[in-house]
Amino acid sequence: MFLLLFRRERGTMLFRRLLSKPVPFPSSFRCPNFSSSTESRALRIGDLFRQSRKFSDVEVLEYSKLSHDFNPLHFDSEIARDAGFEDRLVHGMLVASLFPRIIASRFPGAVYVSQSLQFKSPVYFGDEVVAEVQAVSLRQKQERYIVKFSTKCFKSENLLVLDGEAMATLPTLAMDDREQRPS
Repeated sequence: MFLLLFRRERGTMLFRRLLSKPVPFPSSFRCPNFSSSTESRALRIGDLFRQSRKFSDVEVLEYSKLSHDFNPLHFDSEIARDAGFEDRLVHGMLVASLFPRIIASRFPGAVYVSQSLQFKSPVYFGDEVVAEVQAVSLRQKQERYIVKFSTKCFKSENLLVLDGEAMATLPTLAMDDREQRPS
């Protein structure tokens, strides 16, 4: 956990960050390797990246703790059914968190600038979700690249559950291809 200490000095705020104890990472966490790859290729318009995921009870509970979103639709099947859903819902923003993960895993140092979202259909516990990020435009600005991505999530093969666009600034268009190549 980080402890932030603030001290005012001549009208400015000085920040010092002290690491009070190590941050534990889940055993499934894989620290990215930021070294350059000799097999990298440049991002092009139309490149599509996918990742599939099922969200567990534990992940939804942990997300609720972090976000302080304890809406009973996420925890109580009866309340969710009374509201017109089949069962408990996975937080939409938890599902949307797949988008920056896909971008950052391919482009270390990427800065996620914006995201628009439309929630089209609910995601339930146990649903397999496939997130897609596709480059739709790019331009260079000084030493970085500004890229617009189409962002979509599907379940049950082709049912659209999330639709939107993201903007990210990338330090380079060279992709880290250690994960899967674009579709």
